[in-house]
Amino acid sequence: MADSPDYEQLVKDFCAAWADGDLDRVVSWFTEDGVYHNIPVDPLVGHEAIRGMIEAFTAGLTVVEFKILKMLSDGPTVVTERVDIFEKPDGSRVELPVMGIFEFRGDKIAHWREYFDLNQFMSQAMPAE
Repeated sequence: MADSPDYEQLVKDFCAAWADGDLDRVVSWFTEDGVYHNIPVDPLVGHEAIRGMIEAFTAGLTVVEFKILKMLSDGPTVVTERVDIFEKPDGSRVELPVMGIFEFRGDKIAHWREYFDLNQFMSQAMPAE
């Protein structure tokens, strides 16, 4: 029997990959039929849909860090409490508290659910008018 992957380390590596700005690499962490579900919006299935959502969500922002505060795991399921930090073009930051649940199939993410306050993100990310 093969050893199981270190799922917590996989999540740490995935979160770190965001700061590299390589969207192809981020999307490659998912299974071909992977699901990315930001709970405030509809779930997305597959690499193309996931990539489109990430591009739209981070448009005009640079990912600085997905700061993991707490992590719990049960086999291939990992739960994180994080603060996701983005930088805007003017140098100011968006800091978003997030609860994320990752479910793995092998060493790939099969399902990723994110729980956060979309209004909190939008109020920080969008310029005041």
